[in-house]
Amino acid sequence: MGRVAYRPAGLLALALLTACSAGGPAVDPDKGAAMAGGARSVSVGVSPANKAANVPTDQPVVVSAQGGTLKSVRIDGGKSGPLKGVLSADATRWRSLGTARPGTEYTVTAVSVDGSGKQTEMTSKFSTVKANKTFDIESITPNKEITGLTVGVGMPVMIAFDQPVTDRVSVERNLIVRSSKPVEGAWHWFDDQHVDFRPREYWPAHTKVRVEAKLAGVRGGPGMYGKRDVKLDFKIGREQITSGSMKTHTLTVRRNGKKIRTMPMSAGKGGVWKYHTTSGIHLAMSREPVTVMTSPGIGPGQSGYYRTTTYNNVRISNSGEYVHSAPWSVGSQGNANVSHGCVNVSPENARWFINNTLIGDPIILTGSPRRLEPTNGWGHWQENWKQWLQWSSLKDGPTNSLA
Repeated sequence: MGRVAYRPAGLLALALLTACSAGGPAVDPDKGAAMAGGARSVSVGVSPANKAANVPTDQPVVVSAQGGTLKSVRIDGGKSGPLKGVLSADATRWRSLGTARPGTEYTVTAVSVDGSGKQTEMTSKFSTVKANKTFDIESITPNKEITGLTVGVGMPVMIAFDQPVTDRVSVERNLIVRSSKPVEGAWHWFDDQHVDFRPREYWPAHTKVRVEAKLAGVRGGPGMYGKRDVKLDFKIGREQITSGSMKTHTLTVRRNGKKIRTMPMSAGKGGVWKYHTTSGIHLAMSREPVTVMTSPGIGPGQSGYYRTTTYNNVRISNSGEYVHSAPWSVGSQGNANVSHGCVNVSPENARWFINNTLIGDPIILTGSPRRLEPTNGWGHWQENWKQWLQWSSLKDGPTNSLA
């Protein structure tokens, strides 16, 4: 018999195999009583059909029984491993869970039971579509090495792929977020290689979060399939939100709703657009004890050039903005904006701030004509929920539960 070409699920033929027991009474399907003349046969159907080829990796395997029940179903993929599944409450239907691996031959082994209790085993085979190439997660944030695994309430989940993904729906469907406290959230594609998740509102304090990227075998584009699964566990710390006004020249830090510190500050002096500190919801992106800052777009020997070593820096954007120690501007802090765009605070306040900030803590600045762009650093909260959902393939929904 030749290979059977794969057709969509609605057109798939069922591979039917009749398991007939010899002798003994059969069971009346309506009355449940024994019928004279022999046992009732059990028909077991499998989709995809026996010997089907080029089956999509996301096509579920369905095994059903008529005239009896299923005792067990096993799907063996050899080196690719088995496919797990779930049996219906009445034990007449089994459906696979997850995604098959590309270029794999699977063997379905089902054991059925008829009305007399006799067991019959049947097998069926199918093979999945082959992959021309694979894609993988290049980086996922937060992470232990860069951000630590206890982060602030504004922290997004950021995934970068090593290949452009064109089947966004298929990939996003297999990115699962679980949390110990349920939140409404959504993924957002910044481009074909970057997809990020954030809640509609800030994470509740002390929430445990798990990200399950079940991408092994998932179609990412024509002929391209996911290489592996990735799992990330992290937790949200206390709620700390810092707000600063470029008009009142003050930073105020609140922890769990309570004001814990007020710091005089000096922001960007303006005049030139790049010297305005950006307004908006920033996130703490890194804690850098020592940073060398140079004048943007101005080289040595040119007017306005500077190269300065600063200490106790908390980065808040990708356009060179930090909250940092600036002993040279202490006299202006609380009174005037004199910096090149950073938020200047005193050495004592800078030391306190870097020691009391988690990566992902919101730092909200107001009073500048220059707005933080959503793509400038971690400006995720600069988009309202409607804008955020415009770039989500599956829109929003509650996170899955995490014990």
